[in-house]
Amino acid sequence: MNKRKVFISCIEYYLPDKILANDELQEITGWTAGKIQSKTGISIRHIADQDECSSDLGIKAVQRLFEKNMINKEDIDFLIFCTQTPDYCLPTTACIIQDRLGLPDSCASFDINLGCSGFIYGLSIASAYICSGMANNILLITGETYSKVIHPLDKSVRTIFGDAGSATIISSNKGIAEIIDFDLGTDGSGYKNLIVPTSGFRTPKSPETAIEKEDESGNIRSLDNLYMNGANIFTFTIEIVPKTIHKLLDKVNLQPNDIDWFIMHQANAFILKHLIQKLDIPKNKAPICLENYGNTVSSSIPITLKDYQEKEAFKNGDKVLLVGFGVGYSWGSALLEWNE
Repeated sequence: MNKRKVFISCIEYYLPDKILANDELQEITGWTAGKIQSKTGISIRHIADQDECSSDLGIKAVQRLFEKNMINKEDIDFLIFCTQTPDYCLPTTACIIQDRLGLPDSCASFDINLGCSGFIYGLSIASAYICSGMANNILLITGETYSKVIHPLDKSVRTIFGDAGSATIISSNKGIAEIIDFDLGTDGSGYKNLIVPTSGFRTPKSPETAIEKEDESGNIRSLDNLYMNGANIFTFTIEIVPKTIHKLLDKVNLQPNDIDWFIMHQANAFILKHLIQKLDIPKNKAPICLENYGNTVSSSIPITLKDYQEKEAFKNGDKVLLVGFGVGYSWGSALLEWNE
């Protein structure tokens, strides 16, 4: 029996209205707006309001998706919500989203707690359900509000991350791109290098965890805030991204020159430029698309796909390789064949 084909049907995203520009960050960083731009590749980031949660960003992306593509809610079999900043630890935020969107009660709904590799993992889960025959149409939502766990005086992360939500329909019917195959991996030994220490129950919040400290680079944070070891994250990324790309290409019997587009997680311009150089791929095949968004975690790949679809950059038959990597450590790559 032939394996069922799986397609990305459509994509939309949503950005909060509030904007944090480099000019506003000059005072806390000691860097000029131009230096922040040159170091990160980012000019502005969209920041969720105090009462705006990840689910709100995701729902607004879904509403845009449904309106533009005339999606019938009754046709959605599964809802997958990818976030690391959920509305609650319990219940699962996907259940809340299912109710707010008015999806049928036959729609199975669950969260996945993954960051920068989350969109790839979400695609792989959706593909497995469709290939098994358990579903025909799956709604994959990403939503992240890292700004809520970032200390305002921690320039190491405040200059990088932005908030966003995205919505994607994965379907057994034809769509804008066919999903061909995946490579996925994990190295949990690096979990401490991108972490909010008190975000769960291993280290409960207390007056002691809220004590702010200044590190050797002048960044201020407490254990209740996001911590990133930038040097270790960079080393991990430079080592693992070429490996996952080559493993996936070997699976599908392709060479790097056969790939028309490399859509990588938009971590920051520094990392992306080093990856492009190490992979020895043409710059025009690997977009750097974070100037007006920042690092939007699991939303960065769908945002880039949507932007380049709207630019009509992808042509029918183009082979598009997606790569997500980061917190966990976790990584994944996916091969698409464009169908527009």
